Order: sequence, then structure tokens, then C-alpha cells
Amino acid sequence: MVAVEVLVERCAGLDVGKADLKACVRVPGPRGGRRQQIKTFATTTSALLELREWLIAQGVTVVGMEATGDYWKPVYYLLEDAVGVQLLNAAHMRNVPGRKTDVSDAAWIARLVEHGLVRASFVPPPPIRRLRDLTRYRAALVVERSREKQRIEKLLEDAGIKLSAFVSDMFGVSGRAMLTALVDGERDPQVLAGFAQGRMRPKIPVLVEALTGRFGEHHAFLCRIMLRHIDDLDTAMAQVTAQIEAEIAPFQDIVDRLDTVPGINQRAAQVIVAEIGVDMTRFPTPAHLASWAGMCPGNNESAGKHFSGRTRKGDRWLRAALGEAAAAGAGAKNTYCQAQYHRLAARRGKKRALVAVGHSILIAAWYIINDGVVYQDLGPLHFLTRVNPARQSWRLVTQLQQLGYRVELNPVRAG
Repeated sequence: MVAVEVLVERCAGLDVGKADLKACVRVPGPRGGRRQQIKTFATTTSALLELREWLIAQGVTVVGMEATGDYWKPVYYLLEDAVGVQLLNAAHMRNVPGRKTDVSDAAWIARLVEHGLVRASFVPPPPIRRLRDLTRYRAALVVERSREKQRIEKLLEDAGIKLSAFVSDMFGVSGRAMLTALVDGERDPQVLAGFAQGRMRPKIPVLVEALTGRFGEHHAFLCRIMLRHIDDLDTAMAQVTAQIEAEIAPFQDIVDRLDTVPGINQRAAQVIVAEIGVDMTRFPTPAHLASWAGMCPGNNESAGKHFSGRTRKGDRWLRAALGEAAAAGAGAKNTYCQAQYHRLAARRGKKRALVAVGHSILIAAWYIINDGVVYQDLGPLHFLTRVNPARQSWRLVTQLQQLGYRVELNPVRAG
């Protein structure tokens, strides 16, 4: 067997569970070999402090642990100030035969760290972690509010009320007034339709038909609770947003510069900062960031054959924000994002085109954060001007000729 070089003389591997963890320490042996010790610690704070003191006493410099659910967080946070901690992707260490116990898992992690065979995952500093918690919770609140609105729509369908078929926003000013009146006991369709305001006033005749149903006390009871829940979620979202703005104040300049990218607003910029941080040294190039986020084609080749290039999972919170930004950017008129979307959607489909636009937005974000620059749009004609002009002219002439036109090109002289 070929000996593998030892890169970390004093290292440790942790297999973390909910109630306890197994710690394996590997240090130089008395006779030139390697000595291994394995201990079990509880995951309470006092026990983790004992673990930290033991690792320090052993002279450990690097500790590796698998990213198991959320169980790794208290361990990582207590150790990061004392020793170098590496959070390892479980997918990089799986499929190894013989590791069937927590003890052997800990020993295997220690050996991988010892020989430098694994890469540490990105764990942001505390200020960015706090932002992550807040932005992710706000996203969860948005999802829950959408679900509650869908429940109300289904409840109205059950009662024969077709309000959503004629109102674009059932929870706007007019729609909410009608729902409140229904809950309060009003059943006359003419009265309910009279709550329409603004541009909905011409729709009153069809609203009368839509509001004619069998909405009873049972529906009113459920709808009242659902509307109250939506209001509580709106209040919680406002509070979380206020806290996000307070936490992100030191990075507001970066947020404002990201806000200039087509498709990115203040909320999306906050999510980008919370997910990738403001120190781009962790991502040496924009391509590294795109790969980590899962916003680039997958690399799947074997024996000279290329298989599915679907994107990897990556950071789902960042991918969701970039997906929304890409959809908005694709609709921004006279921009590079819009030109890129239409150019790719015709050949590769809308979904792939949106991923490509999201990739471009993320690349721009890397440069904005890393170089401290502002966004400069390449313009809608970027793809036309960067190609060979002669070839572009030939293509356009050919298209016109196929449509039955005779084309004669006369170059325009400058001046």
C-alpha cells in the first residue's frame, strides 16, 4: 500500500448526534506512528465545553465534523474560537465500506482530515449567520402566508364563491373587504359586490354572479381564523424585516449596489448578502460561487460520454431568490438580462434560460461585492455586437430572402 502523507499532525473527527457525539483524536505516537483516542461526550453546553478543553489539551489544530441536520451548529459555534473547525459535506464521505458505527465514522473523519482529503464547507461569520436566520425565517413566513391564502381560496370554492376567477388579487383592498363582509355575516351578492373599488367597479355585474353561493357559518368560522392568521403573519414579517434592516446596516452600501442589477430589489439583495456573505475570498472566482450555489450546469461525463447536465441542489434559499430575480430581470426592458433570456429561451427553453439569467446575476453580484463596483449593464445589443458582423449580416439577409425579399446592402459611411 502507498503511504498517504500526513498533512495535519494533531486532528480530530466528530460524529455528531442529537444526544451525544463521538470524538476521535489522532496525534503522533511515542514511537513515530499515530496514536488514536476515542471518547463520547453529551451535546449539552457543559459537555461541549469539556470537549473543547480536551481537544486543546491534546494540541488539536483541526477538527472535522459532518453536517448532520442542525446538530452540528452548537458544536461548531463552541469550538470555532478555540481550534480550526471544518464542516464537511456528508456526500463527500459516503459509500465507504465498513463504517457502520458512530465510532468508526468519527475515526474515518479524523483520518480524512489528517490527510487533507476533504474540503471544508462554507460557514459564514456570526453577523452573516444572524442575517441568514432572519432572511430564511422571513422566506418561511412568506411561504406559510401563501399556503393560508390558498386554503381560503379552496374554502371559497367549497362554498361556491368564484371570487378568485374575476379578481386578480383576492386579498387586495376590494377582495379583503368582501371577505371581511362575508365573515361578518353579509350574504347579499349585490352588497358584497358593492365593496369593489377603483378599476374593479366595472366588474360589479360579474362579481354579483361570482359572489352568489352557499357561504355558511361553518365557512365563516374557518375563514375568520385564516384571515386572522394571515394578519399575524404580515405582522411577523414586518417585524422580521425591521430586524433584518437593523442587522444589515453595516452592509447597506453593498445592498444598494446590488439593488442596481435588473431583477434585484432590496429584499433579494438582502438574501444574497445573507447567503454568500461579503468576503469573496471564500470563492476565488465567480465560477466557484456559481458552482457552490448550484447555478451552473452539472459536470457529468464518463468514458467520453456526456450525461445529464442538470444543476446540482446547491443553496436552495439563494437559488430561490435568484430565480425570482431572473424572472424579474427577464422582463426588464432594454437590458442584457432580457436579451439573454429571449436569446436562450427560443433554443433551450424558458427554464434553462431563467437559470442562465440567474447565473449572470450571481456573477455580477460577485464582482459588485468583491471589487466594490457598481453594476454596468451590457445592454440589449450585446449579443449582436460581439458576433462577427459579416456573419450576422449574412444571417439577417438570408432570413429576409427566405421571406421573399430582394436585399441589397449599402454600407453607411461615417461622417
